[in-house]
Amino acid sequence: MESNIFNLIKICPIIIISLTYCYWIRTFIQPGTKRLLCLLPIICLNLFIPLTFTSVHLTGTLGFFFAWLANFKLLLLSFNKGPLSSHSSISRPRFIALSCLPIKIQQNSKTKTPIPDLKNGSKGSNFETKPTSKTPNSNTPFLQYAIKIILLGILVKIYDYSENIHPKIILIMYCFHIYFMLEIILVIFATMARTILGLELEPQFNNPILSTSLQDFWGRRWNLMVTSIMRPTVYEPTLKVAKNLVGLKWATLVAVFGTFVVSGLMHELILFYLGRLEPTFKMFGFFVFHGVCLTVEIVLKKVVTDRWQLPRFVSGPLTVGFFFATCFWLFLPEFIRCRVDAMAFEEYAALGVFVRNLTSAL
Repeated sequence: MESNIFNLIKICPIIIISLTYCYWIRTFIQPGTKRLLCLLPIICLNLFIPLTFTSVHLTGTLGFFFAWLANFKLLLLSFNKGPLSSHSSISRPRFIALSCLPIKIQQNSKTKTPIPDLKNGSKGSNFETKPTSKTPNSNTPFLQYAIKIILLGILVKIYDYSENIHPKIILIMYCFHIYFMLEIILVIFATMARTILGLELEPQFNNPILSTSLQDFWGRRWNLMVTSIMRPTVYEPTLKVAKNLVGLKWATLVAVFGTFVVSGLMHELILFYLGRLEPTFKMFGFFVFHGVCLTVEIVLKKVVTDRWQLPRFVSGPLTVGFFFATCFWLFLPEFIRCRVDAMAFEEYAALGVFVRNLTSAL
């Protein structure tokens, strides 16, 4: 624990210096290959940062923040695209925050949905423009997160009696554990950025348990920061290329599937950071499988939605049940194989000892 904290203290100045360099490059180097070559050392540094930690919580968080989100933002910056290029007069602190944190400044104008809305069979633009009123309020009540923190604490305590609980129930608890932990971590950093920099930010999640389809789950509810960065880095370029190869009719499906392929590869990378084991690519298979299922769902919506549609009380449980089933099959076994759950419990125990010692000292 102490070594991880010490590494974090050492790495913070390096991160600030490297992103300040990116801020300077953005000003003096024209977009294109030359800027990409200048940013490449920072991209490599971001891939290395998670390897300097042994804590699964720090490794997973920093892998997500730097190896994935920050690097994708820097790749977009190389060609003057993405959130780091949208404001030419952005201050250095805001640039650094936007670079390395999972945040997105809320826009007052109309926004685009991350995955094409084909419910009404639209054949025009691949992204339907919708008002921001459809987007959940970023000022989510504090009570909601307090409840999730309490539920997370209850889950951690229940694990002490796991030998008396059915294995499938344990897997369901793991699913909620990952969701609660991820949302709490993201909202903590978003709250810090909002408070310190005065930014109005978009939400990171939108009640994924209420999803009524895979399109709704992945495009509008689950980890919206990933959705917003995958759209310009993977979806849109793939869509542009696919239009010339297979035509507009099939280009959307190719772009959606390509996005899930890249997402699967990035999840494999983060899993490697966590477990440091040779990959089996089952995690990659989870996202490829969901990519296939989502493309099938989009085709079915084009064909049958105008004539027939499942009621929400049916499509909702079907979607959530399908997600849990595929997690049990491909996603969670990889966490268990890499002992992520065991290492996380050890860290909770160490944190409990630290808190008790600190309380006694005070």
